[in-house]
Amino acid sequence: MAVTFPRRSERTPPDEQGPHAARPRLMKRFSWTQAAPYLLILPAVAFELLVHVLPMIVGIFMSLIELTQLFITNWSAAPFTGLGNFSVALDFSGPIGQQLLRSFGVTLGFTILVVGASYAFGMSAAIVLQRMARGRGFLRTLFLIPYALPAYAGIIVWKFIFQRDNGLLNQLLVDGVHLVNDRPFWLIGGNAFISLVVVSIWQQWPFAFLMSMAGMQAIPEELYEASSIDGASTWQQVRHITLRMMRPISAVLLLLLFLWTFREFNTPYVLFGPNPPPSADLLTVHIYSSSFITWNFGLGSAMSVLLMLFLVVVSSLWALWNRRVNRHA
Repeated sequence: MAVTFPRRSERTPPDEQGPHAARPRLMKRFSWTQAAPYLLILPAVAFELLVHVLPMIVGIFMSLIELTQLFITNWSAAPFTGLGNFSVALDFSGPIGQQLLRSFGVTLGFTILVVGASYAFGMSAAIVLQRMARGRGFLRTLFLIPYALPAYAGIIVWKFIFQRDNGLLNQLLVDGVHLVNDRPFWLIGGNAFISLVVVSIWQQWPFAFLMSMAGMQAIPEELYEASSIDGASTWQQVRHITLRMMRPISAVLLLLLFLWTFREFNTPYVLFGPNPPPSADLLTVHIYSSSFITWNFGLGSAMSVLLMLFLVVVSSLWALWNRRVNRHA
């Protein structure tokens, strides 16, 4: 009986001859080329853990102990209070809770005004510059100057502007246009809130303008041309085309502005110092005073955790709302 052997082309490939033959091919999958992306992002992940995650964990631990000036040099000796610091901060019948609640109200009102005005100014400026043929580059550079300046330098300049005796604002109001007879105080009393809002809007609106300008570049010009042929006015084009196409970018922009403004610290601290007037007592400065002025780091950490939880809740609600809007769009 003759024995026939399969042709070379009909033989089983080496990878299909058994589990042991496929092992070299599996080993090749774990190559340095495939591992390179993970190795490249490893320093960024380590830096993020070191700068943000680790301090957050330490802050949560500090909020659970009675860390005052008596135990600042020996944390292990600080008594464990559990949720005691949180109960003190949320006890709105006590002085600490009342001050925290008042600071929360001031911060919320400040955030709504700054975010609303910054978004309105930024979007309006972007719409106007989008239709300009000449001078757009110059105005765009001019509008971005507050965003390009160092934050502390700009706030210090505004602090000199708001000085009562030699400030530029009072010289303009009193000596220039004679709107008021007496020089008002802008850095103390109720006017401190107005000064804080003005400086924050000056800082925030260029970012809203930049994001809006970038988003409008993706709107097809054919939409405006077709609507113009159909007889749409400029306001109708802005309402039904520009604002409608900008909804996803506007949603992200408003969230970023809210998060950045609600936890603003540099502006009130540079303008008023560690003890701002009650009308400008934002949460971040209030937490700083509770921690570094009264030396109650446990209570200040509890307030910081509450602030973090509030911003997490706001971000989560925004994500749910945005998902529902995109699903029905």
